[in-house]
Amino acid sequence: MGTAQIQRDLKQTSARQAALKAPRASAGGALLLIAAAATAVVVPMLFLGNASGHDFQFHLASWLDVAGQWREGIFYPRWAEWANWGFGEPRFVFYPPGSWMLGAALGSVLPWRMAPGAFIWLALVLAGFSMWRLAREWIPERPARMAAVVFAVNPYNLMIVYYRSDFAELLASAMFPLIVLGALRVGRDGWRRVPQLAVAFAAIWLSNAPAGVIATYSLALLLVMGCVLHRSAQPLLRGGVAMAAGFGLAAFYILPAVWEQRWVQISQALAVNLRPGDNFLFTHSSDPEFVLFNWKVSAVAVGVILVSAIAALIAARRRRDFGDAWWMLAVLAGVSAFMMFPPSAPLWNHLPKLQFVQFPWRWLVPLDAALAFFVAATLGRWRREWIAWLAIVVAASALGTAFVKDAWWDSEDIPVLAGGINSGHGYEGTDEYQPLGCDRYQLPGEPSATADPSDGIASFADASAPPPTPRIAKLDTESGEVVPATGGRLEVERWDSERKTFSVESPAQATLALRLLNYPAWEVRVDGTKFEAGSLPETAQMLVPLRSGLRSVRVRFRRTWDRTTGNAISLFFALGLLGFARFARRKRQLTLIDSQRMNRSRVVRG
Repeated sequence: MGTAQIQRDLKQTSARQAALKAPRASAGGALLLIAAAATAVVVPMLFLGNASGHDFQFHLASWLDVAGQWREGIFYPRWAEWANWGFGEPRFVFYPPGSWMLGAALGSVLPWRMAPGAFIWLALVLAGFSMWRLAREWIPERPARMAAVVFAVNPYNLMIVYYRSDFAELLASAMFPLIVLGALRVGRDGWRRVPQLAVAFAAIWLSNAPAGVIATYSLALLLVMGCVLHRSAQPLLRGGVAMAAGFGLAAFYILPAVWEQRWVQISQALAVNLRPGDNFLFTHSSDPEFVLFNWKVSAVAVGVILVSAIAALIAARRRRDFGDAWWMLAVLAGVSAFMMFPPSAPLWNHLPKLQFVQFPWRWLVPLDAALAFFVAATLGRWRREWIAWLAIVVAASALGTAFVKDAWWDSEDIPVLAGGINSGHGYEGTDEYQPLGCDRYQLPGEPSATADPSDGIASFADASAPPPTPRIAKLDTESGEVVPATGGRLEVERWDSERKTFSVESPAQATLALRLLNYPAWEVRVDGTKFEAGSLPETAQMLVPLRSGLRSVRVRFRRTWDRTTGNAISLFFALGLLGFARFARRKRQLTLIDSQRMNRSRVVRG
């Protein structure tokens, strides 16, 4: 290492130590402020009900379904039993488990109407605490608290809460500051920080896949910046190992999701208005509602970009005090802003999996982390701290009030979804999780008599709602239509999320049509013999041809090789990281002991 680099590191270390000499209260003080800010965000829900954003019904339906499967003894569901009006879908194979497990847990101990607000509150507190952990490494305690509060109630978080209801993305974005912190630490502290970065990286992937893609590219950028700043390849090497370990930890989800994509219509995730090219800032479309929301998020994005740039320029005067943090966050903010505009289209078209982020304005997550840091670093220099806090409170209150007035509030979504499950009707499915050959809009069972096509739910309390589709029907070979199963004896022994067992006694050969989509993970056995089920054209409804006589049928959602392998990989990396962390901690303790002994020996000799 050259003399100039040594001097630079010494200056950075001394600057950081000087910043941390300021009086620091315990984490409890920061958590109290963060909790107060999070509470202010959810208070309107006590009076107006739940903010019913774009993805509210999708997430709440998942939570309700998972909670029901827990009662059946299924800890980690893979198949969403009640999706597609009871025909199911492999939703939980492809959607990361973090949000739906937390949501189901909250709904299991709280009234369901309170679960969304509790989820939001916890996510915002986690967001603030993560940002506080990042900021306190580089700026004094009081500005670090400001950074925590600003990030907890940042504009994009408020949009997610009041407009989008994307609970998974909110949870993932709450942990993004830990990625930045991990990148800074592996460059500064060496290999012992690798396990922490790996865990934070895996946690984001296990919360939201688009956020995971953004975190992957953001972390790669930060590590490259670390190499430039340290004039060494070590940050990239250590960070690369951490990323690989993070993927390994999340392999129990990622491997099945990647492998089983070939069994579903995953390309539907990039349908019209869901592609990056359709969602750059200030886009144009023939859909007025789509354009209206895009311009709202665009206005917020431009405001965040401008404030971040101004705050970063003001903080640049003291960038030596912030060390690598200023440079890394400034570059990350610049790239994040660029990714939201049309000139970045070649990157969206060619970088692997980047298109599945769908919405370029999702890059507001890393941009808001930079916003919080730079705003706090700037306001923290004001002599009158109360004025800085007043500015934060006024800005957040004004923006939050505007969102609250403009949001759609509805307290009926949860009762209707719960009613759909309890009555056996189920709820609407998802395009990208349809098995191949399935057109979910052709499936029977949708209570169209009382359904509103715009929201995908219906009132099942209405007497005009049709009864649920029978679990077992029969295919009329002459007409090709599904008709009630008559002319024999049918006894259902078990019918839950992952196992269906029944017996049929029929005087003639018959083809049964089960209320189930034919997905390759389903294993069918007739009289104990493995059997290849068929599918009804257009809907992919499972068909089971049977000979005459008494037949026993067992349908089981089997454990595929990719799930077994993914579980083994995750266990291997979890044990490996635990062992490495313990070894690194022990080595550090021995180093400190040796250092203390050397110091004592020098004192004795002196």
